[in-house]
Order: sequence, then structure tokens, then C-alpha cells
Amino acid sequence: MKKIILNITAVLATCLSVGACFNLDEEVFDRMDASIYYSSEASVKGAVASIYSMCIEKYPEFCYFLQEFSADQIAWRTWNGGAWGWDEGEKFVLSAHGWTSESKIIRTAWEGAWSAIGLCNNVVYDLSNINPESIGMTQEEVDAYIAEVRTLRAWAYYNIYELWGGALPLNVTSTAESSVIPGSADPDFDKSSKKIFDFIITELDESLANLKQNSVNRMNQATNRVIKARLLLNAETFIKENRYAECATLCQSIIDGEFGTYSIAADHRDIYSMNNTECPEVIMAFAYSEANKHNANMRNMPFLSYVYKETFGMPSCSQNGWNCTCIAPSYDNTGNVLPDGGTDGGVCFLSEKYGDKLGAVYARFNDKDCRKKPFKANADGTYEGMFLIGAQVDYNTGEALKCDADRDGNPLVYVDQVGTFMNLGRELAPVMNPRWGETNSGLRLVKYPIFPDAAGINFVDIDEVEFRLTEVVYMLAECKLRAGDAEAAKNLVKSVKGRYFANPADALELPEGYTAYDEDWMLHEWGIEFLGEGRRRRTDLRRFDQFTQGQWWFFGRDEEPGYDLSPKRDRKYEWYPLPESALSVNPGLVQNPNY
Repeated sequence: MKKIILNITAVLATCLSVGACFNLDEEVFDRMDASIYYSSEASVKGAVASIYSMCIEKYPEFCYFLQEFSADQIAWRTWNGGAWGWDEGEKFVLSAHGWTSESKIIRTAWEGAWSAIGLCNNVVYDLSNINPESIGMTQEEVDAYIAEVRTLRAWAYYNIYELWGGALPLNVTSTAESSVIPGSADPDFDKSSKKIFDFIITELDESLANLKQNSVNRMNQATNRVIKARLLLNAETFIKENRYAECATLCQSIIDGEFGTYSIAADHRDIYSMNNTECPEVIMAFAYSEANKHNANMRNMPFLSYVYKETFGMPSCSQNGWNCTCIAPSYDNTGNVLPDGGTDGGVCFLSEKYGDKLGAVYARFNDKDCRKKPFKANADGTYEGMFLIGAQVDYNTGEALKCDADRDGNPLVYVDQVGTFMNLGRELAPVMNPRWGETNSGLRLVKYPIFPDAAGINFVDIDEVEFRLTEVVYMLAECKLRAGDAEAAKNLVKSVKGRYFANPADALELPEGYTAYDEDWMLHEWGIEFLGEGRRRRTDLRRFDQFTQGQWWFFGRDEEPGYDLSPKRDRKYEWYPLPESALSVNPGLVQNPNY
């Protein structure tokens, strides 16, 4: 196999700044003395590998879900107010912007994030206090591992910084050093936010020189610089400072190869292939194996129905589809109801009637874009498209597949709408929120390919791409646009997007409802390029002041009792609240404003 996966050989203490630790004075028995554990470079590799494993396991909860489900492109869909829909109580609140400090998913995200950071703290401390010669290593080799872990810690900190901002503690102390859990970095939210911002920058800058280049499954120099570029791009949101020029300079240096050799893939499918670590566009990808299926849960399983094994011709797969997630619909529910669901004559949310610039995901893709095709995997390992749309059939037999749950026994036909088309228990309203969506509501996304058993490929083996060069190109494009150079921004976007079209010039056609190459257009390009990848759609919306102030789909149009679905939501939702469980055990934490 093309990747090297380090075996996890250590279990280290991770209970640091999480609500599960109630007795701060209790004696700790879950840490092995470093002098005993660390006996060779293999043991160092094992300790570092345990951090990657922790990040892989916790990433969906502390980043992907909170970023994607709360934004305009992906919705957690339920039927009949939660009578059908796994985990509705946790994740639906994200789609409806109804979370509180007591929401379970907020607590889970917080605890998962601090588990990863706590593990980093422990390993940094251990490696900083070890005698390299005693384990057959040089100081330079140990320093390289320390730099890798510090970069991992900076990455984890950045992820949660996007979610909680200045309410975070600044915790870099291992359990061997202290059992005291620090409070928020500063009682003043803005001052605290600046301290966290500066800390991440310092961590990254001090670690850079000791990192390797082009180590695709590990934190490397380019990864380090991309994290810093993300910080600079969002500095106005985080610390009220315009750092776009600095971000542009850094992005250009990455593109120029100062921190490793990368280029835009001619075929976008190489990014998501079994051999994606050989793709020149991939800067860093988390390595997965058959034994670790967490990535499958993040990237594909939420979108898939219970009959997906028949859809893709893979009856041997042991995973179960969630069947509760869809991309935000492009059309309302007006017109004549069709027998298989949806309506004939629905109005696009991008049209003059609505004038949305957000959501309406499928409609915003150019019809000439090869990605817009229905997903089809072939037995030889090739595939096309990335959407499940229309009537679904059994891969092996060609027979029509049937729905489960609310439409049990009816043909499975995915429609670009969300509604109760059978009128079971609820009148069909022109526009509905994600609480009211039948089994076939909403198109499904297949960003990473799923292959039939005949191909001999188990989709959970594909590495999860966290950093790729396109993000750097798009960051530079946005910085150019904000500096007044729309032409440069267009050309940068085209340098990537042209690969999706037979005629690259078609890449710059504006979608319905868009009139200029402006900030709305740039936000649109971010959305369709990184759809479903967990690349901080919520953060992008915030940077363009559209997360709580923008309008998409049901916000401002649904009359669901008990839900605030106005076009402009309360700005308090721009930061997540600290969980009550954390506040109860750490009096030094300061809750985010207005919660």
C-alpha cells in the first residue's frame, strides 16, 4: 500500500480541560512513566501515532459536524419532527441554529477536542524531557517529532478556535506537570482571542524549521504554513485585524514551492482515489486502514440510505448508512406533487423570487461541470459524478430500489427538494425546514468514491485529505479580490476550476442569481469546490458576514412554531457556547457572550 500507517502502541492520559474530570485532586494512574515507556524510536512513533488516531476519531465531532451542519450546504433531515432520523436531538439543532450550552453535541465536541490537545501536551512534555541517546536517537530526530506534535496541537487549537473563539483556555501543560485546569486565556473575550491567535502563530512559526517537506500522511512544512494562512485569512473575524496582504504573501510562497513541491491535479478524482497520497495536489491526508472506519462515517455514511449496499453493489460491507443527511435543496415545494416524491414546477432559490446567494447547492453547479453528473462507479475502479439524484437502482440487478421508513415500499427517487410529499401527518408547505423531510428528500453527496465489491476496493481505506493546494490558491484569490484585483482572482479560480470542463473557459460562467465576480461569487466558489469536505464552510460564511446575516433555504420563510428562522439570526450563534459540563468543573472559564 502506498501509505505507511504507524501502529498505535501507547495509551496516554487525555483528561485535560474536559467536563468528564470532576475530581481535580484525584491521583492519576493512567500515565506510564516516560522513562519506562520510551525505549526506542519505535515507542516515540507509537506515541505520535496515538495522537493521529485520536484526531481521526474525534475530528468528526469537534470540527466536521459543527462546521457543516450549521452552514448553508448540508442539512440534517428528519421526518415528523424526529419520529424518524437517528441522532436527531443532537444534530438537528445545528441545521436550525437552535443549540444551547447544554446541547450534547457541543459537549461532545469540546471533550473530543481537548482530549486531542491533552494528548499532544503529554507527548511534547515527554519528548522534551527525554535523553535522545538513551533510546538510540539524535536530538535533531527528537526535535522533528516535537515539531510534528506541536503542529498537530496548533491544528487542533485552530479547529476549536474557529468554534469557540476567545472563550478557550490556553493549555499547554501535561498531566505530569500539573492537574490544574486553566480558565479562559483572559476574562475579556477580545483579549483572550488575541492571546489564542498569537499562541497558534508562535507554535507554528517555532515548529516550522524542524518539520519535513512532502510527508503526506504527517504534519509537514506546507501543512504548517496552510494552518497559518487560515489564521491570517480569518484574522478580521477572530481578532478584528485585516491580515489579507500577509496571507497573500504566505500563500504565494506555498504555491511557489518554498515548503514542498505541489501542483493542481489535472484530474480532480486523483484527490479522492485509493492512491491519493501520490496526487500532487494533496498536502496532507490522514491515513486510514480497514481497522479504522471513522473517515467513512464522516465523509459518506451520513448521506447514505439503508439500501446503499444495493445502490453501490457492495453487499459485503459491514457499515450502515445514516440516511439523515442531504445537501441543501435547490427548489421549493411549489407545483404538482409527483408520485415518487418532489414536485413538478418547484422554484429555484437562486431565482428572482428568492434571490438567494447561499444554499441551492446543486443548482449552483454549472451543467457543464463534470462533477454534476450522477455518481457512477465501475468495476474497474473508475467513476464519474458525485451526486445521487433521481431513481436509484440495484447495481447488480438493475431493479428499482425501494424506500424504507416513511415511504416504505415506494421507489427510491432522490429529489432536489425537502418535504412531506406523501402528506403523512403534515400538510406540504411551499418551503420546509429540515425537520420535515421524507426518505427521498434531498440529493446525496458521494465526494469520495464508493466502489462495488467487484472492484476489490473497500471505500474506508481511502485517506482523508485535510490540506490540498486548491485551498491555498483560493485563499490567494480571495485576498486578491479583497485588494481590488478581481481579474487576478478570476484567473486563480480558473486555474483550478478549468479541470472540471471540456472547455476551461466555461469555468467562469456565473450561476443563476450571480451578477459579478465579487465576494458573493468568491463565497460561491469556496462552497462548490469544498462541498462536504469539512473545510470550514461555517467559518467561510462568517468571514463574509453571512453565517447569521445571510439567507438560505428555509431561514425567513418557514413558519415552524418554536423556531427562530428569521433571515438574520442572533449574532450570538457566530460562536458556540461553552458546554455547561465544562463550566461546572472549571470556574475559570468565561462563557461566550449572550449565552
